Amino acid sequence: MRQIVLDTETTGLEPSLGHRIIEIGCVEMINRRASGKTFHFYLNPQREVDPGAEEVHGLSNEFLEDKPLFADIADEFLEFVHGAELIIHNAPFDIGFLDKELELAAHEKRIEDICIVLDTLVLARAMHPGQRNSLDALCKRYRIDNSNRELHGALLDARILADVYLSMTGGQAALSLDSATQPGQATMTGRDATTAKIDRRGLKLVVVKANDEELAAHEACLETIETASENGVLWNK
Repeated sequence: MRQIVLDTETTGLEPSLGHRIIEIGCVEMINRRASGKTFHFYLNPQREVDPGAEEVHGLSNEFLEDKPLFADIADEFLEFVHGAELIIHNAPFDIGFLDKELELAAHEKRIEDICIVLDTLVLARAMHPGQRNSLDALCKRYRIDNSNRELHGALLDARILADVYLSMTGGQAALSLDSATQPGQATMTGRDATTAKIDRRGLKLVVVKANDEELAAHEACLETIETASENGVLWNK
């Protein structure tokens, strides 16, 4: 399964008002593990950056003036994301801007013509109704380190969102290809890998079973994930 975690930064909030993309950041995952491939560009929007937007991402007009146009990198971008499942937080925002940029670059295709889109904001709202579900709030909830996020950045936010998504959906909880290992700690590298065994003698393990309300919430979450995945989910195959 090939997934691309994607984020953008823009000159403002509305593509219908002429606002443009100024940064694209993408992180590729294969079978829920980072492949090491990324796609990242700063872009010249051919217009001024709104002061409010610059306060969020820190990208100035002067910094962007010598960067490529979206049309210059459009083909490379489409090739990178083609056929993948895009994972985006608040997907309508990014997809709206990307489709507008493709239109301005005279491309006939739109994002949903070539990709499946999974909106992690929709998923988070279903899993945590009535709670804050911004990327920063999810980092705090899932204990994802976002200490480097003083300003928004497309590639940085895509990396953070990848860790959040993996934590939200279970399984691997970190994107890193080379998770830190302490001296003397066993690591698994193949069939002959050394494993560390835990002595469970004398341990009293407490089993806490889910109540009816928790089971219902779990089923609702599974249904939400299944609905968002157009290719189906593994537990139904």
